[in-house]
Amino acid sequence: MSNAERIGIKEAMRKKEKLEAVYEAALRVFARHGFRKTTVEDIAGELGMTKGNLYLYAKDKRELYEKAVEYALLRWQKRVREAVARESDARAMFTTMCLKAVEYLAVDDDFRSVLVHDPEIFPMFPVRDPYERINRNSMAMIRFILEKGMADGVFRKVNLRTTPNAIFSIYKMFIIRMYIRPEGRQMRKVFDETLDLLTRGLFTD
Repeated sequence: MSNAERIGIKEAMRKKEKLEAVYEAALRVFARHGFRKTTVEDIAGELGMTKGNLYLYAKDKRELYEKAVEYALLRWQKRVREAVARESDARAMFTTMCLKAVEYLAVDDDFRSVLVHDPEIFPMFPVRDPYERINRNSMAMIRFILEKGMADGVFRKVNLRTTPNAIFSIYKMFIIRMYIRPEGRQMRKVFDETLDLLTRGLFTD
């Protein structure tokens, strides 16, 4: 590797780290105040930079909000994907995916607060999904695990076009009821029972 290539890699890494720092700061401020009450000056102050410098990363508050939310969603998805990748059995992959996806918001306080302020980020029945690409990739993860389980003979045959959508809808329902419009600790028990029903079925045969 040439010296110029090494310098280029270091510069790209610094740029990525700076972007992540901007998004993290934006999420912290949006979590405290919500989108409407947050100002660009608030976020610039959180970062210790001028408002003019912040505009190097986004043209306005709306774009910064959308980029920060996308960053948070991708981080959430990445944590789940990494946990699934550590498993080799399709059954363990499916269970891990469900558990990690639902438990994530219990530790990401900032993004959980952002979702509470703005439930339309993760609507149950969206007319228009602003994060369709990310959610489509989540359903692709579900589809991959179902395909593997069917190929390995541990899952029964299911419709790979509609079943991932059904599972993702159940997942969204629990995210909403556990974190966005929390209904108490009982919902975790309901989730565990639903996961047991999904993985073991209802009929004894």
